[in-house]
Amino acid sequence: MIHPTALINPGAEIAADVSIGAFAIIEDKVQISEGCRIDPHTQILSGTRLGSATSVGRAAVLGGDPQDLSFDPATESFLEVGKNNTIREHVTLHRSASPGGATRVGDDNFLMVGAHMGHDAILGDHCVVANNCLLAGHVVVGDHCFLGGGSVYHQFLRIGDHVMAQGNGAFSKDIPPFTMAALYNQLVGLNSVGLRRAGVPASERKELRGLFTEFFRGGNRLEEVLARAAARKWGACAERMIDFMSEASIKGVCTATK
Repeated sequence: MIHPTALINPGAEIAADVSIGAFAIIEDKVQISEGCRIDPHTQILSGTRLGSATSVGRAAVLGGDPQDLSFDPATESFLEVGKNNTIREHVTLHRSASPGGATRVGDDNFLMVGAHMGHDAILGDHCVVANNCLLAGHVVVGDHCFLGGGSVYHQFLRIGDHVMAQGNGAFSKDIPPFTMAALYNQLVGLNSVGLRRAGVPASERKELRGLFTEFFRGGNRLEEVLARAAARKWGACAERMIDFMSEASIKGVCTATK
């Protein structure tokens, strides 16, 4: 299961059934769980932990140092990857810039060729991160998101659950859950197809449409919309959108197209 040309540090913890291809490099303090496949020329660097049944494509580099001029390479930090992830060729995932911190990838994600996650970024579960998508440091992505190929995300952004973002899009503001985002911080509506596929009931989709209008097309101040929303009961999805909009935003929130 391990090619004779692979370079594996004796301090790495590797489950018995892991497959490791030719010329792969596995450093000290790496943990690779059962059922993983590491393709040729992949580098798994110190402080990386891979969950079960995760595959890593050729020439991917996991656990590299943060791209931060002030970072001390002697800092001990981590990259934590969950289970059942598919990480394709040339993906780069950087470890945390904070002592003891971790960049995190959840479960059941598909990271396509050339995708990048910077230090301290967090990716939820069941996401697709398409080719050459770039997530800067401290970006937080929810569950069931589709981030289009070549799209780029500024540091410290929040991306809610069930977001679909346009390929080649550039985003420097938060993207609320259940929405579709297009070029340059624009929201074009709800991710209706994604919501139906996720089994969200029609009644909850109707609530989300009303909230989207209130938040983004009603000309109302955010505080006014939140105050009105607090006065009634909502379904689970609407509550998640309200919670997202209630949280403090470092970058601000995308706005809707006319």
